Amino acid sequence: MAETRKAKLIHHDGTLTVVLPEDFGLEGDEVYVTRDAESGDVTLSRQPRRNSLADFIAFRDAHPVSDEDWDVFDVALQEARENAVPSDDRRIQDLFRDEE
Repeated sequence: MAETRKAKLIHHDGTLTVVLPEDFGLEGDEVYVTRDAESGDVTLSRQPRRNSLADFIAFRDAHPVSDEDWDVFDVALQEARENAVPSDDRRIQDLFRDEE
């Protein structure tokens, strides 16, 4: 479970400094800052934020795929299966095997 503590905010000359408790210290000179569009919450992290399932769903909803596009995809997938390079790796073979 995540630990939540208060941090001090210092406003100075158009900048904002966040003073973290010592045991929340981060290494390096920079952190990534993410603001949640709905809640406005701000998160600091050592690495850039990875896309979440919610991001994927929002992208999918914003870019719907028509039935015609799915038909094109199905044809391309079938052609790929028919022209697949033989492999001795069973895991790869299973990827291109039609479900029975």
